[in-house]
Amino acid sequence: MKDAPVPGAGPRHAVFLQGMPSPFFARIGARLRAQGWRTTRINLCIGDRLFWRGGEVVDYRGTPGHWPAFIDDLFAERGVTDLLLLGEQRRYHREAVGLAHARGIRVTVTDFGYLRPDWITFERDGMSGGSRFPRDPAAIRALAARCPEPDWTRRYTEGALRMAGADLSYNLANLVLGWLYPHYRRSDMRPPTLVYTPASALRLWSNARVRPRMEAFVRDLAASGRPYYVFPLQLDFDFQIVAYSPFSSIEEAIDLVIASFARHAPRDAELVLKEHPWDPALHDWERAMRARAREHGIAGRVHYLRGGNLDELIRAGRGVVTVNSTSGLRALQLGRPLQVLGQAVYDVPGLTFGGGLDAFWTDAAPPDPELVAATLRALAGTAQIRGAFFHDAGLESAVDEAVRRLLHDRVGEPLAGAGLTAPR
Repeated sequence: MKDAPVPGAGPRHAVFLQGMPSPFFARIGARLRAQGWRTTRINLCIGDRLFWRGGEVVDYRGTPGHWPAFIDDLFAERGVTDLLLLGEQRRYHREAVGLAHARGIRVTVTDFGYLRPDWITFERDGMSGGSRFPRDPAAIRALAARCPEPDWTRRYTEGALRMAGADLSYNLANLVLGWLYPHYRRSDMRPPTLVYTPASALRLWSNARVRPRMEAFVRDLAASGRPYYVFPLQLDFDFQIVAYSPFSSIEEAIDLVIASFARHAPRDAELVLKEHPWDPALHDWERAMRARAREHGIAGRVHYLRGGNLDELIRAGRGVVTVNSTSGLRALQLGRPLQVLGQAVYDVPGLTFGGGLDAFWTDAAPPDPELVAATLRALAGTAQIRGAFFHDAGLESAVDEAVRRLLHDRVGEPLAGAGLTAPR
């Protein structure tokens, strides 16, 4: 077996693993090939084949156990210099990333953005707990000074119907034609398609019916002047819970937060749990919340929301508790105290409370606004690109920026100088 060439010493060769069910990776690959790169797409399942065109293609039909040896041999034999994938914590991706690092191969990870709504994460090596983004305030300020101030005007909105349709096509293809890849095991932690899809559709329909009541509750609570804290929930199977938190489930986080709130929060304070908008409700978190609240004698002070304006809720609240959610960044933008229970890229002294959850209810202070501004600027200039996966203009914007960063080897770093363009 020959060793892979040192990145930068010769022609670049990018391997693409699983990405969003979107043309994002395929268009990046086409643009890179036009600039003389080699690209190889590895299809792990039939769904992967739906969203790739052109270049070299390898269909992996081996077992998960043989995957590390297969991908390591491919890295070496094809002279791979770059690896691009959706989330470094997925099955198959974890092994590939570790082997790529051992060979000095550049790893680029993408997903929905830390910043919302029209940003995409595009950074080196890992996200959240695995991100290279600095956690030291001085380093963040120095990094921000090297980044231009972004135009924060909202440009794109992810197409919800297009996203749902693409996701359904991907998963139904795997369901119906899975026999073409007989050893494939789903790479994320989401429930099976036949369970998740109808449950999600039912929950979205049900949430639409209760939306007016939820919105009215938020308006009334925000206007009431009553002290309250917000705990936005995440998806139980999201890697922010599975990989970047100390919890094995959302219910463990609910238990911890309610117990701490009951013992240490001001007696006149209330706690609002807000369900994730894409939660399929396979578990009844509201019932779990109410059971814990009754146990601790605070049933009348804890509320569960299945909708409502999150900005309005956060803005009037005393503070926000999150495991590791983009709502945490929103809380910082709105100047509200924040407690992080997981491994968040924004868990930085001066931004989040460092005294622990029990003390948070009474001692937390708002974030340093100057450090918030520097963090947002540094994130936008290094770990984020402007665009969207499921919006035509947003997709083109994201591909342009991604290719520019890859060509100039500036993934996760500031792009110095306006002359660094991405040829088409």
